[in-house]
Amino acid sequence: MPFRRSKLNHRHRDGHVLVWDQNNLHDRPRGWATTRYFVTFMLFLGMANAYVMRTNMSVAIVAMVNHTAIQQGEEILDDECGDRELEVDNGEDGEFPWSSSLQGYILSSFFYGYVITQIPFGILAKKYGALRFLGWGMLINSVFAFVVPVAAREGGVYGLCAVRFIQGLGEGPIVPCTHALLAKWIPPNERSRMGAAVYAGAQFGTIISMPLSGLLAEYGFSGGWPSIFYVFGVVGTIWSIAFLILIYEDPSSHPRIDEREKRYINDSLWGTDVIKSPPIPFKAIIKSLPFYAILFAHMGHNYGYETLMTELPTYMKQVLRFSLKSNGLLSSLPYLAMWLFSMFISVVADWMITSKRFTLTATRKIINSIGQYGPGLALIAASYTGCDRALTLAILTVGVGLNGGIYSGFKINHLDLTPRFAGFLMAITNCSANLAGLLAPIAAGNLINNKPTMGQWQIVFFIAAFVYIICGTFYNLFGSGDRQFWDNPANDEHKPSLGNGNSASSTNNPPTAGLSNGNSATLAITASESRQ
Repeated sequence: MPFRRSKLNHRHRDGHVLVWDQNNLHDRPRGWATTRYFVTFMLFLGMANAYVMRTNMSVAIVAMVNHTAIQQGEEILDDECGDRELEVDNGEDGEFPWSSSLQGYILSSFFYGYVITQIPFGILAKKYGALRFLGWGMLINSVFAFVVPVAAREGGVYGLCAVRFIQGLGEGPIVPCTHALLAKWIPPNERSRMGAAVYAGAQFGTIISMPLSGLLAEYGFSGGWPSIFYVFGVVGTIWSIAFLILIYEDPSSHPRIDEREKRYINDSLWGTDVIKSPPIPFKAIIKSLPFYAILFAHMGHNYGYETLMTELPTYMKQVLRFSLKSNGLLSSLPYLAMWLFSMFISVVADWMITSKRFTLTATRKIINSIGQYGPGLALIAASYTGCDRALTLAILTVGVGLNGGIYSGFKINHLDLTPRFAGFLMAITNCSANLAGLLAPIAAGNLINNKPTMGQWQIVFFIAAFVYIICGTFYNLFGSGDRQFWDNPANDEHKPSLGNGNSASSTNNPPTAGLSNGNSATLAITASESRQ
């Protein structure tokens, strides 16, 4: 066959076929029934469960608090919009006389446990694998959800904070271990889509959690709000067990994966089935400006995001005067927009990369700018909308929706810089980011304590907007999409040729080429393999 012979001659060198673009890999598995897509789907559900556990307290606490009991000395509802004659539905008062500042500390208690486990799990996942830490951690998180009502009623504030702290400990592995698994399962030219799909589970979980929590608080069993933790505890437990049974650490350890898919994933990531794993280069990471760009972008995002996620239900009740039932539904609208936009922009990001119209660095910065400048400007605009509930909600929905760009921006950038140490890098940035994030409900709670006026909420929004914009700008100045030298790309080994025993040359075609531009990899496979 002349065409086939000329094609092989064109690509044949020293007994090897050089495959320059992953998109042209002959045996690339097609269709959605592939193992890596199922892994992505399970990680998506895991991220959704994690954010359900994180956000359900934000709605539950509105139903738990006895607003009448704390009304003396504290203006629970803002009267600045009294002339609008807005309908107010306080519903039934809860059981606990907790002030706004105390509620802030309760909401933040989860994050203390969450933060301190980030770096340890990042290191442990690198050494022992990420799968079991993620599965067992989420199981602990889910089981302790059943204890929340008892802890609140019997142990008071301290008992509740202790249980939420333990839940945070269990959820600690979710992000670094997810990142470590993505680094092992997802080829470079699929990272934007798959990474965004997994991390969009955060928005999906919030979308499910907030309205369902509102309905359960009003109509649920066992007094309403306790049913929130019972229902989601069951769901999380089921997912954790299924994850531990069905998912494997990497393609090489999976007993049922198609051999073509296994080879495609391993070759596109490393150019070989044999992978060296050098020690973590701590000194080089500490000196890396692209690492700090991700770090500050992550910290800025978490502060702004946690401000909205933990305080939006309270703002909608105190200032915009939405009922508890409407509160949960409407509070979820911004996260629905974020989920949908993150899916759309991830496809755009991959197109920008694969079309070669933009470098990987430029793509990450452009998409991340949308994801951080958008919500920052929206928070500023929302602080000036006054009593217009519809306009305020519309602006916040658009702003939080644009925030979805970060999943194809800094959030997946760890994998670009270092496929080997992505989980560890994510552990560091996520730990620091959540330290910043846990300050958000504390700061907001103290600012609005005893005076939840529009002026005080404007300060809350302005601080979050300022943090978003400054950190997004730092990322634009110092961020990068190139694989870093300290990832040791020169140590990538090449599988010996089956034909003549020679290994593919890495001098002229280093494997780092494909990882630095995100859509291609220089691979070496034998001519005999290409004909199979």
